[in-house]
Amino acid sequence: MFLFVRAALLTLTAAGLFAQPKLGHSMHGEAFDTGPREKPWVIEGIGSAEFPITTKNPEVQRWFNQGNALLHSFWDYEAERAFRWCVKLEPENPMPYWGLARASLMRGLGGKNRPAEMIREALKRRASASEREQLYIDAFAAEVLPDPLREGKDEKNSRGKKILETLCVKYPDDVEARALLALQVMGESRYGAELMIREVLSKQVDHPGAHHYRIHNWNDHEPEQALDSARRYGDIAPGIGHALHMPGHIFSTVGMWNEAAISMDAATRREKQYMQQRMTFPFNNWNYGHNRNYLAYIQEQLGMASAAIFGARQLIDAPLDPDANGDGPFTSHSQGIAALARALVKFERWDELAKEGTIPWRDIFADKVNRVYFEARVHFAKGNREGAEKSLIAHEEFKKDLEKSAQGPMKQIYEIQSEELKGRLALMRGDTFEGLKFLTSAAEREFLLQSNWNDPPVYPEVLYLSLGEVYLSMKSPQLAVQAFEKALKLTRNDIFALSGLVRAYAAAGEKAKAADAMGSLRFVAADADKDLPVLTRAYGTGIEGAPRDTSPRPQRNYARTSLEKYGPNKWESYAAPALEVKDTAGKTVRLADYKGKNVLLVFYLGQECVHCMKQLRDIGEKKLDWERLNTVVLVVSSTTPEKNAAGIKAYGDLPVRVLSDSNFVNARRFHSYDDFEEMELHSTILIDKLGRVHWSRNGGDPFSDMNFLVKQLDRMNADAVGN
Repeated sequence: MFLFVRAALLTLTAAGLFAQPKLGHSMHGEAFDTGPREKPWVIEGIGSAEFPITTKNPEVQRWFNQGNALLHSFWDYEAERAFRWCVKLEPENPMPYWGLARASLMRGLGGKNRPAEMIREALKRRASASEREQLYIDAFAAEVLPDPLREGKDEKNSRGKKILETLCVKYPDDVEARALLALQVMGESRYGAELMIREVLSKQVDHPGAHHYRIHNWNDHEPEQALDSARRYGDIAPGIGHALHMPGHIFSTVGMWNEAAISMDAATRREKQYMQQRMTFPFNNWNYGHNRNYLAYIQEQLGMASAAIFGARQLIDAPLDPDANGDGPFTSHSQGIAALARALVKFERWDELAKEGTIPWRDIFADKVNRVYFEARVHFAKGNREGAEKSLIAHEEFKKDLEKSAQGPMKQIYEIQSEELKGRLALMRGDTFEGLKFLTSAAEREFLLQSNWNDPPVYPEVLYLSLGEVYLSMKSPQLAVQAFEKALKLTRNDIFALSGLVRAYAAAGEKAKAADAMGSLRFVAADADKDLPVLTRAYGTGIEGAPRDTSPRPQRNYARTSLEKYGPNKWESYAAPALEVKDTAGKTVRLADYKGKNVLLVFYLGQECVHCMKQLRDIGEKKLDWERLNTVVLVVSSTTPEKNAAGIKAYGDLPVRVLSDSNFVNARRFHSYDDFEEMELHSTILIDKLGRVHWSRNGGDPFSDMNFLVKQLDRMNADAVGN
């Protein structure tokens, strides 16, 4: 009977009538192939946001509450892990699928299809939900699924919003409905969102979502409205990097640079701690690059040049990934390049900026344009007119490719750069009228760009500062004052603008105003690096002024605040877990056996997986590269040593050592096992000569980009020499 049933199943599968997932892929479908594959753990310090659902299992409710609290702080990856465990425990409960849909929409992985597939799973089970839960499911379905009756009309968000409004009216004590509605309307109806947030906080004073959404709501308009929440949010959820990070937006906007630095530094440390504990990388964390770049910018505002440059290099030196950390403007690597170039310009480190290799420019449009721009800035700073003219010609050459090649705000940036460089060249040639015309226009455009960009600047400096310096050189201090004041409107308590004001007021003979600006400057720059040009010029005026804080609230001192409890200051590759596998003779093999060599460690699904065997053949084609790079290849599966020995001929002369992990202990250690569906996963892992994991990829498909692995091994060897 068994043989008959098995034969029937094979026949149906071959006929395409009975779907069978590929090895390593989820039985639930493609939507489940991405995202976390290991069981959750209780995460401390995430705040409380209880969301009662219909369930027979108290454990499901606990994990659902954790997932919901994490979503309120935009930690979608760990939220998804919690919801997936709920699905494992209670697969017919619709609400965990609703949670998964929300998490997958936030993550953006898999495009529009993934959240749609998840919410369809919730809709299949909708009948078993309570009326309240059905409204939640319907609201999200209206947000992500098309309505055939309204085809061509972009009304999805408004349809979902109307259902949330119904929820709020029918269930007046449901704070979650109000929090989600506030999330939907924040920034668009600030007053309405604020009223809903107050309603939530009146019932739950420390609701993490309410404080988080208030910060976003007022981030770029009247940020003082969110100062109380900025003070409170990080204390409510100190275990979440984003909860520590977001208050820094408010503090930066109002010029509270010490508080902003404390916020962002704590956040980057928490994120690094999480990466170390969970064996992930900067390219796995969407917020880390943005956060570390923002901290570098804040350190620049405090005059901490060395700290800012250190942070930028941390982003540049972190491991790369061909998918998760590509060439886009907002990846960690791109943000590191932007932060380093910005700091070198602001602190006038022209020789370092000019030195070949200081900035690892890439062969992409944005980097080509920016490289020429920064080269021009060096020529202008050094008075090299011929070099500046050549750079401007080279910069203008990019105009023809602008429309098809520019990403994000690059088109606006290029146009501002073009006017700025034309203005600087005209001034260098002695054409003051033409120079001021172009530079003023560039300053106005840069001001507008950054006014609508509440993030680390996408332009390396505020151009009204450059305009102010030109007016000072022309002996026009009153015009310089106007330019520096304009810069201060864009960036409150900016040391570069305050330095300019000290000098401009002193030149105009307005000693009291100069002393007032000096007091603000001395407070903000109290812990600045020594001998910074921007400070030396101001202090050289002889103007005295007692340090004073002009911020809207009292601040702690960043340099004297201990942040070690949040995690390490520096990101480093983590030590590889223990590897104890068996070779074909049954002998134990450990990573320590290969000390002093790089290891390419591959977890595969055995000879039955045709994709795995192709991966191994691709690895074999790079045999000479592995030898050149001092790299051994270890391939591990659950196949027993005996079966590996019997099938060793299948591997031919591949440069691999075939190893056995028959009980999945090693697969679990290296994140190569799916706890939800209890199956092996494909993994490719690079381990350096010191036994540290430099890069890894886990999932439903084997990794196939061998050229990328060769490049990363080259980089690992270079880093080892540098250290």
